[in-house]
Amino acid sequence: MSTQTASPPGGDRVLTRLLTTYLRPYRRELTIVVALQLVGTIASLYLPSLNADIIDNGVARGDTSYIVDQGVWMLVVSLLQIACSIVAVRYGTRAAMAFGRDVRSGVFHRVGSFSAQEVARFGAPSLITRTTNDVQQVQVLVVMLTTMFVAAPIMSVAGVVMALREDVGLSWLLLVCVPVLAIAVAMITVRMVPLFRRQQERIDHVNRVLREQLTGVRVVRAFVREKAETERFADANAQLTDVALRAGRLQAMIFPTVMLIFNVSSVAVLWFGAQRVADGEMRVGALTAFLAYLLQILMSVMMASFISTMVPRASVSAGRIMEVIETEPSVHAPSESVAASVGRGEVSFHSAEFRYPGADAPVLRSTSFSVGAGQTTAIIGSTGSGKTTLMSLIPRLIDVTAGEVRVGGVDVRAQDPEALRSRIGLVPQVSYLFTGTVRSNLQHGAPDATDEQMWTALDIAQSRDFVTAMGGLDAVISQGGTNLSGGQRQRLSIARALVRRPDVYLFDDSFSALDLATDAALRAALRPYTRDAAVIVVAQRVSTVAQADQILVLENGEIVGRGTHRELMDNCPTYLEIVHSQLTPEEAS
Repeated sequence: MSTQTASPPGGDRVLTRLLTTYLRPYRRELTIVVALQLVGTIASLYLPSLNADIIDNGVARGDTSYIVDQGVWMLVVSLLQIACSIVAVRYGTRAAMAFGRDVRSGVFHRVGSFSAQEVARFGAPSLITRTTNDVQQVQVLVVMLTTMFVAAPIMSVAGVVMALREDVGLSWLLLVCVPVLAIAVAMITVRMVPLFRRQQERIDHVNRVLREQLTGVRVVRAFVREKAETERFADANAQLTDVALRAGRLQAMIFPTVMLIFNVSSVAVLWFGAQRVADGEMRVGALTAFLAYLLQILMSVMMASFISTMVPRASVSAGRIMEVIETEPSVHAPSESVAASVGRGEVSFHSAEFRYPGADAPVLRSTSFSVGAGQTTAIIGSTGSGKTTLMSLIPRLIDVTAGEVRVGGVDVRAQDPEALRSRIGLVPQVSYLFTGTVRSNLQHGAPDATDEQMWTALDIAQSRDFVTAMGGLDAVISQGGTNLSGGQRQRLSIARALVRRPDVYLFDDSFSALDLATDAALRAALRPYTRDAAVIVVAQRVSTVAQADQILVLENGEIVGRGTHRELMDNCPTYLEIVHSQLTPEEAS
């Protein structure tokens, strides 16, 4: 399975597009944040000026009443600044959390609309990472933007104005300190971008290895491959650790660099400011205020620098998120859907072909056949002959690349996918059950099914005995149905399809885990239950398909034999070879 994990170019533009798209519904909250941050920043900038007045007009003159009056006023301004910050953070975090929720929902719903083709292109581990870790990276950035970054430009611009108001003679320090800090941080940040991109790819790889090991744990233990798999995970983990450490070292350099420039700037202000105070060109209060403003400016630049370290990784994550959101599914609903018009169950293929993108040859070619209501068509063939691909075309899990497939007399591409799939009961090749109970799993097929209908489906699927032994319809099913045997999972999957009473039944190698007696009993019980529906069965065992009304023999994506069991025995060498590989001459006859 291939994966596509590299983010598209123009990450910053993609990040901007993602933010503007998903933050638009929260303009009110963001406006409140900006307004409160503006008021809070103005209050914070006013405090050094008040402190300078206290020093120059109160302390220097020994005027205690002036100190008390101005001190009370400073307290009021401080309380206003604190209140504005608290409320701004509240609204900012609400907007950020809602943003993360909406982006996750957007990615989830887009992935839900993907066909098997798009899911295979991205890969399940990468899609999981994009929905969780990547969204979290952007969400953290939004939290920082709304709680800290909004105040940074306000503080920088207003701080310069207030500093110049105190003393113009030291303004050259601003022209030196601020650009030096910005350039130093930018040089470090630029080197972090490719590292963050590789880090997300390595997270995909760790997820993929871990997912494979958990899913295939029985195979790993059966072949005593624990050591090899441990080494494989250790290698993937080491690669992630290496790139994370390299990015972390660069990120760790930012704060020492900022603090060095921060402290050197403070020393420079005191050094040159003291000379101006000694020459009578500047008052002590003005010097302390200028130093406070410079520190506030550098603090705002430091906050912006801190957030800027998060932008590269968020840009990479945003690119990966938008790549999923902007990928158009190859299977989509038509602008004007057409309702099926013929009978309860009718499926027909007309020169249908399917070719994977970039493939040299089609998987399925020139396929034509039809199945009417009450008929059972079986499909048999060697592994890789195109059986599952053929079945996937009927419910539009993938779309034909040539020809057409009709259900109810109408091309499936002209029907609404949900309406089409509601008429089909699919039992996939891999029987998957969801965490819950027997009841909840059967309700995936028919949410409104009664207990009586469920037990009827379980009876036909030969499942009543083991379900009763487990505790009935409310018996617990673990994730993937791992607390059941393969045959039990298959029978519950069959019951899930039966309980919805569809017009078309698709059994994709759904009897492979059943013993011959159970297989025969289940097929015998199915026949009267599905008499008004079209039934298509993919199987590997001749005994499963021998009683079908029509058998199709697939080889290399083409139908090389068509007819009943007896007809194919007489005129289809491929079918005859399959029969002789499984049955004795007496059984075959």
